[in-house]
Amino acid sequence: MSSSARQAAFDRWRYAGVLLLLFLFGTETFLVSPLLPTIADDIDVSESAAAHSVTAYVLVYAVAAPFLGLLSDRVGRRRTLLAGTALFLLANAAAAAADGLALLIVSRALAGLAAAAAGPAIWAHIAETAPDRVRGRALALGMALFSCGQVVGVPLGGLLAGAAGWRSAFLALAVATAAAVPLLLRQVTGRPAPEAAARNQGAFVAVLAAWRHPALRRALAVNTAFHAANLGAYTFLGVVLVDRFDLSVSALGLVGVLVGAGSVAGSLAGGRLGDRARAAGRDHLPLLPVWGLLLAVGVALSAVGPGLVLALLGVTVWFVASGGFVIDQQTLAGTAAPDLRATSSAWLTSTMYAGTGLGAWAVGAFDDAATGTLLIGSGLALVSALAALAVSAGMRRDGRRQGDTAAPVPGRAAEETARP
Repeated sequence: MSSSARQAAFDRWRYAGVLLLLFLFGTETFLVSPLLPTIADDIDVSESAAAHSVTAYVLVYAVAAPFLGLLSDRVGRRRTLLAGTALFLLANAAAAAADGLALLIVSRALAGLAAAAAGPAIWAHIAETAPDRVRGRALALGMALFSCGQVVGVPLGGLLAGAAGWRSAFLALAVATAAAVPLLLRQVTGRPAPEAAARNQGAFVAVLAAWRHPALRRALAVNTAFHAANLGAYTFLGVVLVDRFDLSVSALGLVGVLVGAGSVAGSLAGGRLGDRARAAGRDHLPLLPVWGLLLAVGVALSAVGPGLVLALLGVTVWFVASGGFVIDQQTLAGTAAPDLRATSSAWLTSTMYAGTGLGAWAVGAFDDAATGTLLIGSGLALVSALAALAVSAGMRRDGRRQGDTAAPVPGRAAEETARP
């Protein structure tokens, strides 16, 4: 095998530990929803009270992720990743032992803190260790495993909960996390932390460094708008489909499989298409506007498309666009500012949650969920597509400007080739 071929190769088994952890994070994120009635009944609280455990996970992740991403950028991936993994194991063991709402909420908040530490470190680790020509495919495989947590992990957790009680699902997550630890110890090296430009600044200043980077600032704004349309509208997808087609709970579960499958397909396709675009010299992410347009079409079909088949096709298109968009954004976070990889990835998640909350509030302001989904979901998707054009154009201009001003440095090409 030639030197260039070895550089382009992607050893998936080298990432087995972090891929398993992403699968478990995906399962954890979506697991409580189908178990909520059972949990509420068992610990003798209302379903709305039990739902605070979901809120605890999301809020802690959204608030803590940028600061823990900065920690990963400063102290290195291995330490942050292993600490987050250990906390994730303990949090799920605590959830399995919870005999009341207070411990359940605390355990879920700790799980959110653990994922906020390990998640950005994982994406940064993949971005900086995968060969450049297959970086998009490497990140896509990670996102596909995360989505498989919803498609495969959540149904398995539900079956286990039905057979042995809801606590067994969290215990299984703890055991699986323990199985990932030996892989992480071998596969995530103790490399020195990247030389962060903001290393000497205070935490509150440094954590905002991604917003001072032009390409990242534009991308984060687009991310907020896209997910206000995407996940904000998804909050009401079940309501829309039940109102339109009177679907049963089991049928809605099958819709959830379509959501996950579409995300997996979009992630894998987005990674491959992105790698091809970059190999052709198009480093400005030309597919970002395409994902926004596809999202608008998918949301519109789901909300008002004639007939169940077209509505379900819309759901699939919707989440193919979602998966592809997320991979393009993670690739941008991993390459635009190498010294801020984990911090940028963390901000992507935080702005995703912020957009979700804004979008859900806006859709919920309509009396008719289908109308709100159509207007807010499709409307903001089109806004994100137009804004993504500006991101793409800005990256193209930045690339040309760097190309015009860059002076050749002796030995630089060989140095870049040798860099891992």
